[in-house]
Amino acid sequence: MNAPNEKAIPLERQREVVAALRRKLPEHCILFNEEDTRPYECDGLSAYRQLPMVVVLPQTEAEVIEILKTCRELNAPIVPRGAGTGLSGGAMPIADGVVLSTARFNRILKMDPYSRTAVVQPGVRNLAISDAAAKHGLYYAPDPSSQIACTIGGNVAENSGGVHCLKYGLTVHNVMRVRMVTIDGDVVELGGEALDAPGLDLLAVFIGSEGMLGVVTEVTVKLVPKPQLARVIMASFDDVVKGGDAVAEVIAAGIIPAGLEMMDKTSSRMVEPFVKAGYDTNAEAILLCESDGIPEEVEEEISRMSEVLKSSGATAIAVSQNEAERLRFWSGRKNAFPAAGRISPDYYCMDGTIPRKQLAHVLISITEMEKKHGLRCANVFHAGDGNLHPLILFDANTPGEFERAEAFGADILELCVEVGGTITGEHGVGIEKIGSMCVQFAPHELDAFRAVKRAFDTAFLLNPDKAIPTLNRCAENGKMRVTGGQMKFANLPRF
Repeated sequence: MNAPNEKAIPLERQREVVAALRRKLPEHCILFNEEDTRPYECDGLSAYRQLPMVVVLPQTEAEVIEILKTCRELNAPIVPRGAGTGLSGGAMPIADGVVLSTARFNRILKMDPYSRTAVVQPGVRNLAISDAAAKHGLYYAPDPSSQIACTIGGNVAENSGGVHCLKYGLTVHNVMRVRMVTIDGDVVELGGEALDAPGLDLLAVFIGSEGMLGVVTEVTVKLVPKPQLARVIMASFDDVVKGGDAVAEVIAAGIIPAGLEMMDKTSSRMVEPFVKAGYDTNAEAILLCESDGIPEEVEEEISRMSEVLKSSGATAIAVSQNEAERLRFWSGRKNAFPAAGRISPDYYCMDGTIPRKQLAHVLISITEMEKKHGLRCANVFHAGDGNLHPLILFDANTPGEFERAEAFGADILELCVEVGGTITGEHGVGIEKIGSMCVQFAPHELDAFRAVKRAFDTAFLLNPDKAIPTLNRCAENGKMRVTGGQMKFANLPRF
């Protein structure tokens, strides 16, 4: 059964593209029958789906080059895809386009414990890097909740983070070099193995570009020493305002925890029966605050954080006594998304970022939005850097509920912008937040984004219609006012 609004595959065009690709690739690298391509119809945002026209699974960089050159000649759009765990629809196919999967680029090419780096292909799983580095006492710091499945290429595309990004940074802070292929088939290396690279910092532009600038074939990542000790505080609060304020107080005290996460009552009640982490299900908010390093500094930091949390109104504090207990405390946060399926047929995960001082205000506002939209919302988030992940609970089988969930999510993102934040932290824009881009950015700013895209991809063939909205789309969404057919900055180049 086709998904709602799914476009039909243009069969004549499909035959033309497949025939051209067969001249360049082995037969087993090309998929075009529906039973083979249907698994690629969406990423983790399964509400939006589109059957691909063609899927290609190259095994070498030379094959990637040939695919891109062929698609450029045929003017065929290309959607790069990693593991498909993204949550913004960034890897959703295009009806008349080609999905380029990097799943077969799954080798760790070099592990250097002396320089503390690893050179990996884009299809290597995030957690696999840490597993391979463990024998050297090292690991790869960014740890999104999907790290067991997500790939480093997708992490580069979305600038992924995780529960430890407050102290160790996002993907952009942990990648030194990217080797990629442009739409014209040219191989370009961005960054390098030194502390800095000559010229413009295009590596930072490329990381988080959502597959719109090039296809990754190789990544050099930083590795960090595995801490001698890590302990986590689980603090309960009888009020979300106190919990939100406690987050700001911890940072204001000059403490940068290895992880600082928050869950509301709905979330803790959702996950506790699932993982039995030991959460207080009567608490309005739970904070998880982790410290890592040498034992002496961990003990000092745990003591300091405990004092701040007590003075902020924590009703209960528990500190992990061993590694098993630490992992148990974290298990609830790590399993929040799958646990949502226990209490709701469907959920819609949002991703916005706000200043830490606005946490309490935003959480209270989301509670009011629940009444407005008639839907429940479970809040789990990277509290230390203000990256929210509200889980809007709904039933797709009930007419109109998904549309209400979408409207709820758009309201949350608009609130994030209103309080000085942004519409995404680590999930990217994709197709999910493309309307909200019109809230966040002015027309001349969107033109600047398109100019960067044009510099890498003049034909706009790499992941088109994602992340950067056209001005027409903004006007149609009602997020931009057009008067008399005119708008400000009308002399600037248009997409």
